[in-house]
Amino acid sequence: MRRKIPSSTALMAFEAAARHSSFARAAEELSLTEGAISRQIGRLEAFLGVTLFERVGNRVRPLPNGVRYAAEVRELLERLDRSSRYLTGQPSDGASLDIASVPTFAMRWLIPRLSRFQEQHPNITVHLSERMEPFVLAESGFDAAIHFEHPAWAGMRTYPLVQEVLVPVCHRSLISKDEGHSLLDKLPRLHRRQNPDAWQSYALETGITLTNPAMGARYDLHAMLIEAALAGLGVALVPRLYVETELAQGRLVAPWPQGKTISKTFCLVLTEPIGLNSEPMQAFADWLQDEARKATAYEA
Repeated sequence: MRRKIPSSTALMAFEAAARHSSFARAAEELSLTEGAISRQIGRLEAFLGVTLFERVGNRVRPLPNGVRYAAEVRELLERLDRSSRYLTGQPSDGASLDIASVPTFAMRWLIPRLSRFQEQHPNITVHLSERMEPFVLAESGFDAAIHFEHPAWAGMRTYPLVQEVLVPVCHRSLISKDEGHSLLDKLPRLHRRQNPDAWQSYALETGITLTNPAMGARYDLHAMLIEAALAGLGVALVPRLYVETELAQGRLVAPWPQGKTISKTFCLVLTEPIGLNSEPMQAFADWLQDEARKATAYEA
């Protein structure tokens, strides 16, 4: 069946006019005349059989149907613009992937490893975007997501990667050899805002006494906690997988035991099984799972 899709010129004229509530400002933005904008929108309304604007004298205002349609058209035009820009300048045999990821995981775990993927697949470009919360992957414009396991991914294909186990870390200057585990109760403790009970759970798991587990500064991201620990602001309870480099370099120390409970399991989320995806996506999925296996073996 033939698709009912208006012309791109009409859609661009409509979106700009709806955003500005003005044909004149839309014409200025698109380098057209006001009459051309008016004609394009008139053709669009005739094509759809729906009035999109209320016209009062020289002023226009999108009607409720127009407001909803404008939001959908804006999203589609932005997605098309991004896709077109991604293709610009790519080699004829190249490909690109759009991956959504939890931001700290992308910054602290994925990006430091991406050069190895590029060495193996120089013609595949990986574009990364951050998504803090699970979302509807289908029709999102993303080829895959790297996120933690969550009921929101029901119906999707998920492939476990690495597990998040929390460990207290701090700058070496805060450590006193004579106080052992009791020092943890005296140092400033840093918290992730989304997990306010983490220190209390840690104390129960390890048997380390913390007089007031909830006391201390709060940060939104694990990446912020790590930077605060590097700055000597206190002890951060963070996933060990994010600080392996700093621990190996001695920039952070972890003299206390790590938690016993797995906080989260990160996974690759796809709409289809790996074998049914495109060759670039299969290559990335295979590489990512291999990197996860190596990291797990190293930590063990």
